[in-house]
Amino acid sequence: MLRSRIALEILTVCFVGLINSARAADANDPSKVDATFAIQGEYAGELTDGGKTGVQVIGYKDKFHGVMYAGGLPGDGWDKKGKVEGDSAGLTDVKIKFDGKVGTIADGKMAITNDKGDKLGELKHVVRESPTLGAKPPEGAVVLFDGSNADAWNGGKMTEDKLLIQGPTTKQKFNDFTLHVEFRLPYMPEAGGQGRGNSGVYMQGRYEVQVLDSFGLKGENNECGGIYTIKAPAVNMCFPPLSWQTYDIEYTAATYEGGKKVKNAVATVKHNGVLIQEATELTHATTAAPVGEGPDAGPIYLQDHGNPVRYRNVWIVAK
Repeated sequence: MLRSRIALEILTVCFVGLINSARAADANDPSKVDATFAIQGEYAGELTDGGKTGVQVIGYKDKFHGVMYAGGLPGDGWDKKGKVEGDSAGLTDVKIKFDGKVGTIADGKMAITNDKGDKLGELKHVVRESPTLGAKPPEGAVVLFDGSNADAWNGGKMTEDKLLIQGPTTKQKFNDFTLHVEFRLPYMPEAGGQGRGNSGVYMQGRYEVQVLDSFGLKGENNECGGIYTIKAPAVNMCFPPLSWQTYDIEYTAATYEGGKKVKNAVATVKHNGVLIQEATELTHATTAAPVGEGPDAGPIYLQDHGNPVRYRNVWIVAK
């Protein structure tokens, strides 16, 4: 049953990816975004009835969806418990109705009032940046992509602005390693779910750390930061689309004796500097993995699911 569900999901993702490929033609060009782009994003501040508060606003084709977090934004104070969600009536109405509150967005700010219209505070639009963004490869690292060429990859292609296009596989194979990857999700307000900015970082070509526009979502194992079908991230640290984001991965390959696996591979992942997977055991290969489980070294694969995800500053240190 699980294999059937996964297979159906993969087929659905591929179909949605094909439908959205034309829409996504300019999804990586910030100069060609629509009006919803300036509204969506993260807002943070203090409320008189709740203290530090964060809100994530997601733009869709017909509305704005808001997620309000008690204590601050994910990774910046949220208590992982208090969360309420709401929607606007449309794209021209920038009032998001939460449970007992209304957030009105204008000029880069969100004014929060209660149902009676009493002002509870104002949240300002913020743009967060990963603390490991632009991290330089240490001594002994293998630089897989620095914008100069894509020679380290089979199927490696670059954009005109020297970014790595999704889909390539490293020519070199690895066992245990530390991996740094920077990625940018496309802006696709008309898409949703697995059809919105889908890609993935495959360790040894076997186990996928999902790449997906999961901004403001719950944070499942098939969303950004999840080990696909194995474990959800401890917190959803996905930034808004068109933001540069980072994965920093510590990976230990599985152990085999006499051709039999006796110890699972293990991965620790930081997403935008926040620990989201700690020593997670990788119990099985991802269904769509290009390399099956085994004792041999494997490549790094940046999955192509029909969405224009871009990569840069990719380096690896073999242990």
